[in-house]
Amino acid sequence: MSALDKFAHIAALRPARNREALPSRAADIPAESDRLAQLLGAQVRRNHFGEHLSVQQWYATPEEMCAPDARSLSLLLPHAPDAGELLELAIDPRQWLFLDTETTGLAGGTGTYPFLVGIAWWDAGGLQVEQFFMRDLDEEHSLLLELSERMKQRPVLVTFNGKSFDWPLLETRFRMTRSFADFRPKLHLDLLHPSRQLWRLRIGSVRLRDLERQVLGGRERTLGWTRHDDIDSSLIPQMYFDYLRHGTAEPLVGVFRHNQMDLRGLAALSGKILSLLDSGNGLANAAKADAHDPIDVLGLSRLMHKRGHASRARELHETALSFGLPRSVERLAQMELAQMAKRELDYTRAISLWDALREPCGSQHAQAAVRQEESERALESAISAAEQLAIYYEHRAKEPRRALDLILAALSELQQAQRDAILAGDKLEKIRTRLDRRLQRLRQRCGKTTPRARARSGKRTAGILA
Repeated sequence: MSALDKFAHIAALRPARNREALPSRAADIPAESDRLAQLLGAQVRRNHFGEHLSVQQWYATPEEMCAPDARSLSLLLPHAPDAGELLELAIDPRQWLFLDTETTGLAGGTGTYPFLVGIAWWDAGGLQVEQFFMRDLDEEHSLLLELSERMKQRPVLVTFNGKSFDWPLLETRFRMTRSFADFRPKLHLDLLHPSRQLWRLRIGSVRLRDLERQVLGGRERTLGWTRHDDIDSSLIPQMYFDYLRHGTAEPLVGVFRHNQMDLRGLAALSGKILSLLDSGNGLANAAKADAHDPIDVLGLSRLMHKRGHASRARELHETALSFGLPRSVERLAQMELAQMAKRELDYTRAISLWDALREPCGSQHAQAAVRQEESERALESAISAAEQLAIYYEHRAKEPRRALDLILAALSELQQAQRDAILAGDKLEKIRTRLDRRLQRLRQRCGKTTPRARARSGKRTAGILA
């Protein structure tokens, strides 16, 4: 950003001119503010702090208000001593308030203003959206007071990345007014991290608009809207600066629409997540009916495992594998499932999974057409499986010679990968150092075994590596 741009932003954020918050204030609204209100169908809201613009719009939704199951909702709650009380509060979606803000920047801090605050709640079989807008910076107190009143009515706050950005920013603004006593929601459900657990494996990016397109349907007949003419969110702060300096009202209409779509997408996402979590209570049958993408089943398993439901997570991992996964995702699922089986001392299943990860290693390294990244992941999975098998044979089966041969084979594969330029640099050296350390220990241990034990171990090793 140039020096001139920086000074322009500072000028835009100058202290607002003094205005008296009286009923006659409506007659003094600048022409640009009046123009914006006309374009949006907005109303001027007044309270003892002053004024701000308010836009209300009700939307029919493809699905009615979600009715969360207590077991599913508990997966979204933080681990807190009063989790039971919070669950009882959140079980009623009429207590939910969806929130999204548009701000003067993403850096946060005391110089960042939430100039547009959008909220939404389930109402009359649809979604009621209300947006509060600061026509000038002296309207912040009035906006925050209105927001606090809405949050008192619906104390369960639902956001997307709101725990890291939206709410900390608003909390800072509440404190800086010195007019609001330690105000915060009773419960805050943020859907970003559950979305990452559920869908990152399938779609990579879990931005809200990507989730709308690839998880929620992304078409007007499924969502009720499309983002084909949506504005770039990175341009929004500059649009507000232009409005403050020059009174350019028309571009802000797109900002309001962007915020409305974020709120509608957030509400739809909450229903999708709860639906998937609900189905997880009996997902084996649902998956047999092809009701879910196998990668989504795997994502659900990972979420449940993170929340401490290890047994159910293992069942879902098995279900996802049984219905087929892309090879790169399948390797990840096999490694995670093997670790689950190992923790439960089910070494029969763990060994079968580690062996499966070892089998394709040689053939994949020989295929020149295999992409570099895919080959690298295959190699790392195969070597990790070799290490896990070596740990098992050394410590549980008491066959160190077999473990030694596995590590030697892994080192040979690593050397070949270096020649083929599949793996290089710090990552290769880190793996080699780890394998060399285990190799030296196994050689010392094997040197202490009897010839008869070494012969028996060698025959078994030859059978595995054949």
